[in-house]
Formats: sequence, C-alpha cells, structure tokens
Amino acid sequence: RGYMFFDSYNGFNFRFTLVPILVGIGFVTVFGLILYRVVLSAQQYKRNNDSPVLTVDAKVVAKRTDVSEYRHANMTNNTMDTAYSTTYYYVTFEVQSGDRMEFHVQNEEYGMLAEGDLGKLTFQGTRYQGFSRGV
Repeated sequence: RGYMFFDSYNGFNFRFTLVPILVGIGFVTVFGLILYRVVLSAQQYKRNNDSPVLTVDAKVVAKRTDVSEYRHANMTNNTMDTAYSTTYYYVTFEVQSGDRMEFHVQNEEYGMLAEGDLGKLTFQGTRYQGFSRGV
C-alpha cells in the first residue's frame, strides 16, 4: 500500500495514464518545432524572392567553413565510425558603406575567392548570386 500513488490513482493505473500523455506532449512539441522551421524557411524564401537583385562594389574580408560530421555506432567492436561529413562554405563581403554580409557559397566559388579580392557582389536578399573580380 505504500506505493499506491505510483500503481493507481483514483482507480486508474498511473503509468498507463501518464506515459501516453508525456509521449503525446513530446510528439506535439517535435512536430511543432518542425512546423515552425518550415514556416521560417518559407518566409525567408518569400522575402528573398520579393527582394531586388543588387550588384554592389564589395571586398572579400573573410572566409570560413563549417564541417558537420555524422557518426554512427559500430556494433561489432563498440567504436564510433564516421558515416560521412558535410562542409559548408561561407564568405564575408564588405560593401562601400562598411556593412558586412556573410553568404553561403558553393565549394568551387569558395576556392576561387581570396581575402582582399575587390569586385562586384550580386545578391538577392540573403541569397548569394555571384562575385566578379575587378571593378
């Protein structure tokens, strides 16, 4: 009788009442977060489409990479094996007003750009369109 609270509560089995509620809350939370990210992405996509395509004088001031490594467990010898990795490339440009903008670029473009390069930056909202060296 000392564990009555955990075994039953008003004639209901407490575990079979609480666990489905917690699972449901977890499901709704995860689904809500996914839906939130989809809505944010759609809004950014629309803002980019509504923005004019601009070409401005700019200078490459910084470059960086972001490597995401995806691992999985090797059940044979209890070690972590790298399944694969993805590298994202970013370039920061400074325009004549002194403002800086960072854009995600493709790896080929990243390799062709060097810090200090001067040229024309073309972009639409947060979308990188290209960079032509020489002014």
